[in-house]
Amino acid sequence: MTIPIVLLTAVLAAPCGTRPTAAPPSNFVFFGRDHERVAESAFLTHRWIAGAQLTYTWRELEPERDRYDFTAIRRQLDLLAQHGKRLFIQVSDVTFADRVPVPDYLRSDPAFHGGAARKYEGATGDFDGWVARRWDPAVRARFARLLEALAREFDGRIEGVNLPETAIGFENPEFHPPGFTFDGYAAALLATMRDARRAFARTCVIVYANFMPGEALPTADHGYLRAIYALAERIGVGVGGPDVLPHRPGQRRNSLPLIAARGAGVVAGMAVQDGNLAEPDPATGRPVTVDALYRYAADTLRLDYIFWGIQEPYYTRDVLPFLRGK
Repeated sequence: MTIPIVLLTAVLAAPCGTRPTAAPPSNFVFFGRDHERVAESAFLTHRWIAGAQLTYTWRELEPERDRYDFTAIRRQLDLLAQHGKRLFIQVSDVTFADRVPVPDYLRSDPAFHGGAARKYEGATGDFDGWVARRWDPAVRARFARLLEALAREFDGRIEGVNLPETAIGFENPEFHPPGFTFDGYAAALLATMRDARRAFARTCVIVYANFMPGEALPTADHGYLRAIYALAERIGVGVGGPDVLPHRPGQRRNSLPLIAARGAGVVAGMAVQDGNLAEPDPATGRPVTVDALYRYAADTLRLDYIFWGIQEPYYTRDVLPFLRGK
């Protein structure tokens, strides 16, 4: 289906940094991989929801080398445009289960050294899914090609592109995959940010910079996370993270203060994901409320985008009614 010109004009995205600084956050629904739920009337007819954030894996977007399949993006973009809503996409090269997120050719061609690596968390090395070999120059070059292909078709048509979260585990060097180093990983993420910014001239690019392997702020600070925020400000990339957790010590020591202290004009977006609304509020001992998270996101973090997850019962019972007042 072709988007009518009048609708396409209405949903053209603005570059990062052009939104009014005093504007309240734009509210999106994070459907993740549940793409079919974009068609729900509770979402499409909700006047205070600006759009949807959907996740697409590298594997599904490039099923074969240099053959890109953006059919699913086009279909959802058409539907959203018809209802005056916008689209953010997460380009995922990571999983949290035993599913490999990269195309088969990266796994089979020895030039890519396996294409992906198993992730391990904590000192004991608990298996936590797969991640593309982001630190491998050959793999990173292919990811840059994917971003370029997406930009050729969708730059300016979609509101934004999310790069995946920077946290991948590997705290214990005993479980490092071949070729991985903390310094090399940090340098590779900076290079991918530049690749994304070069590819997308009009669509907003946001990197989910939450934690970095090899450091834990503020004590073990090697400059990795701070370098991401500094580069984002220099080249016009937005920042954010996958969880709005204002009471978690880890977030309070790492990404949250960097988001709150970002320079004027640096766009920020964060997701309220599964479990966030079940977190206890120390002031009350009860789960945090939608209103409290919104006020923290809007007033303390000055977010430009909030991506509300669909975990029940919170989404239907709390989030949708709350947003009707916005």
